[in-house]
Amino acid sequence: IKTLCLPDSILEPGVGEAITLSGVIQNLQHPDLKSFGFDVSWSRVLLARQWLADQGIVDSTLNTGSLFALPYSSDSIDVVYTSHSMEPNGGHEEPILRELFRVTRRYLLLIEPAYELAPEDSRKRMEANGYCQDLPGVAQRLGYKVLDHRLFPHTPNPLNPTALTIIEKNSANPHPGHFLACPRYQTRLEERNGHMYSEEALMAYPILLGIPCLRPENGIIASLFPQ
Repeated sequence: IKTLCLPDSILEPGVGEAITLSGVIQNLQHPDLKSFGFDVSWSRVLLARQWLADQGIVDSTLNTGSLFALPYSSDSIDVVYTSHSMEPNGGHEEPILRELFRVTRRYLLLIEPAYELAPEDSRKRMEANGYCQDLPGVAQRLGYKVLDHRLFPHTPNPLNPTALTIIEKNSANPHPGHFLACPRYQTRLEERNGHMYSEEALMAYPILLGIPCLRPENGIIASLFPQ
């Protein structure tokens, strides 16, 4: 990331226990960095928050969310990166890429299975497991600018080689001024009475033990929501 830009904000979708996110934050050494992460599982987000706290990182914004409906404003995050979070979603590459690109402001980095660069036995394994495929091709068909696509040097499983795909956006739109957004309508969310509430969308999302639950199905229609 440092070779591309020094981001003011980063997001890791599918953050898991935040082991990768903590390493990225520590490597960037940016005192004013705004870092975000989400996972489909509330329990994993809880573990992620504890892991980050153990590393001395207490100012990341963590919440639940869906890859298909990101709870962030469009053009709000400088660098969005994945670490095998798209992997099990073969056949759904396009809608996920659309969402990731929507919230990206400058660069989208995909660290995912290297199907096109893998040997035959690895490709058969990826097909059997339903892994994502042809991410650079899908990105180009969507009109995105793919800067690079190459094998990633660090792959824990040699049967599952990893690729790094770099997509440039450099949005000319003004920053929306906020980050979290209603996953259904992309309207601004504010904390209100133990929930994240969108006054424009009239939707409320619960906060459980300090973790906002921002998957679309968590939303509650609330035409009136007290302060």
